[in-house]
Amino acid sequence: MRITFLGAAGTVTGSKYLLDHRDRHVLIDCGLFQGYKQLRLHNWDPFQLPVRDLDAIVLTHAHLDHSGYLPVLVRNGYRGPIYATAATCELVKILLLDSGRLQEEEAGFANRHGFSRHAPALPLYTEQDAEQALKLLQPVELHHRVEIVPGLSILLRGAGHILGAATVEVVADGVTLVCSGDLGRPNDPLMFAPETIEQTDYLLIESTYGDRQHPDDDPEQQLTDVINRTALRHGITLVPSFAVGRAQLLMYHLYRLKQKHAIPDLPIYLNSPMATDVTRLYQRFRSEHRLSLQECEGMCQGTRFIRSTQESIDLDHQRIPAVIIAASGMATGGRVLHHLKALAPSPANSLLMPGFQAGGTRGAQIVAGAPSVRIHGQEVPIRAEVVPMQTLSAHADADEIIEWLRGFKRAPKHTYVVHGEPNASDVLRRRISLELGWSVSVPEYRDSAELGNAADVRSAERQV
Repeated sequence: MRITFLGAAGTVTGSKYLLDHRDRHVLIDCGLFQGYKQLRLHNWDPFQLPVRDLDAIVLTHAHLDHSGYLPVLVRNGYRGPIYATAATCELVKILLLDSGRLQEEEAGFANRHGFSRHAPALPLYTEQDAEQALKLLQPVELHHRVEIVPGLSILLRGAGHILGAATVEVVADGVTLVCSGDLGRPNDPLMFAPETIEQTDYLLIESTYGDRQHPDDDPEQQLTDVINRTALRHGITLVPSFAVGRAQLLMYHLYRLKQKHAIPDLPIYLNSPMATDVTRLYQRFRSEHRLSLQECEGMCQGTRFIRSTQESIDLDHQRIPAVIIAASGMATGGRVLHHLKALAPSPANSLLMPGFQAGGTRGAQIVAGAPSVRIHGQEVPIRAEVVPMQTLSAHADADEIIEWLRGFKRAPKHTYVVHGEPNASDVLRRRISLELGWSVSVPEYRDSAELGNAADVRSAERQV
């Protein structure tokens, strides 16, 4: 079996790992590149092989950096199955349709206002492309081994992180590969801890937070401080948020804070039709997370869901203290951009920036202290208070990753550190080598390696 790293190698986005087994081809994850322009341009690259030669796709979870490239492959001729957990399939239906619609809207907006360098600006894919991709989804139960092509089977286990997220174990000709996907945290308020795995021949481990530890700060205290401080200025707290996982975690904490009267009884808006639909899935898949029915209902009743475009526009004219949660989490697109244009120039407001902000995104620029960011062709000054918040991350940090790795009863023949910025991946590589004594490397974009019983790791042998 040969693996080729088509994304999330040397960067934290674009997860794609191509497995070649005999004359069959399987793709683990199918994500969009996000962030820096030179990364986003990879979304337009020709695929590694003729798309019709691809036999199957397996998703670890629904986030767009793991699933968002599916409509491109389907538009270009892919007709095989797309395997994922049932919850991931439901989330992908929401995310891909929204992504296609958003890309069409942004291309249309750019063309109408003439700020794109392309004439005309084109979406990477459309909502119709996304609809075609959804027809290929095939749900797979956790802990049930499935042969997806002759001689190659998969087994999914819970990974925490977000609803439906899974690790993927691949077995072919007696060789085992485990892909961690994105690992959740052991004590996440919403999701269960990632399941322990005892053995594998080869391992792909994510490294989003491979060079740091999450702070021990109480997230509810931090939310309380920011919201109360902003309310005293008669301002609005704007929170760019991922629609899946992050938005629901914020709603849960804000529900608890209102129950304890720690914050004023101000309106809380969730301005994301996608996040609204996702929240309902937490009620449908209650056995897959920690929240009780009462908590699910309570956090929904305490939030005002914004659906229509007009309702979203009206929020920009809000004149009383409020909290607005809006997608996207790194301010790369969506309704949050319009709120940034309206709210960021005023020092009365706050921009609460939770979680990881990938390099090259507006979110990363804002957290780094940029005096302005470019939105829809114009520079928008950032005069609002900017508050980075790392306590809401759904990713395991470096110590938590190492602790999960200690669950293996024997060292893999080789471990590949993926899905991280260069420093994060390299720091985690060194820790795995020094603390665990494992054979480990950081592959580069389009590197390939043979995964065989002879432990041939070829081009990926750039070790310590």
